[in-house]
Amino acid sequence: MQPLKKTMARATGYISPTAKKIQGQGATTLARARLQEEKLTDWQDLLVTKSVTGTSRHFGSRIAFDGSGHLFFSVGDRGVRPNGQDRSTHAGAILRVNLDGSPPEDNPFVEENGLPEIWSYGHRNPQGLFWVSTEDRLWSNEHGPRGGDEINLIQPGENYGWPVVSHGKEYWAPLPVGEATSKPGMADPAKVFTPSIAPSSLLVYSGKAFPLWQGNFFSGALAMTHLNRVVLDSNDRPVKEERLLLDLDERIRDVIESPEGWLYVSTDSGRIFRIKPSAE
Repeated sequence: MQPLKKTMARATGYISPTAKKIQGQGATTLARARLQEEKLTDWQDLLVTKSVTGTSRHFGSRIAFDGSGHLFFSVGDRGVRPNGQDRSTHAGAILRVNLDGSPPEDNPFVEENGLPEIWSYGHRNPQGLFWVSTEDRLWSNEHGPRGGDEINLIQPGENYGWPVVSHGKEYWAPLPVGEATSKPGMADPAKVFTPSIAPSSLLVYSGKAFPLWQGNFFSGALAMTHLNRVVLDSNDRPVKEERLLLDLDERIRDVIESPEGWLYVSTDSGRIFRIKPSAE
């Protein structure tokens, strides 16, 4: 592992979730621009979500592409808990749109009660999103309250329970949030983190550089300052968890995989680290 002094990005396009100000408040917004050398040009807002609240927290967001002309991106509940169960707002949901920001015709709520961009709902603040192309499956991780961070397999039209079900506690007292940790009609998480690690990203590893890690889940951790590794079995149940890079004592913001199968990790202090086999 070694820090990088400088990184260069070369691409023809750039799509990003941002917080767009609307009448003094903010909405999570899907935007697109073109990267030319080291400048962004032709900036376009593709979807300004219906997620404005009077708070300044829980914006989300991450983006994942399915390789079939769609992208997913997440929006937090914007600090208003009932938003998680309200399909008339984008807050507390994972959205699926075409690359121009329009809703695909086969989204689950196009012809039902709910905004047509919504793919799943009942989320608190999803901070990681990853599409596994070999399985056509979407995974997400999200912040619980005090305890109860989650890794979820995201299915179309599913309700992930927030704030009716949660494994977390209230911030002001050691009392459970919601009615239960599980209820019929609401999807259970594949993995629960208690105490919270405050996940900030998600990667399902597929590279050849670390063959023993293939299929493992990697999340940056903000509260516990480490790179989290989780192993799920064939039934998507957690069987192992490991905390890496604890000695850095850094809030890890993102983790990505290179074409070589190396891992690149960014931290809140502005550093980027590379993880590769020592024999490379």
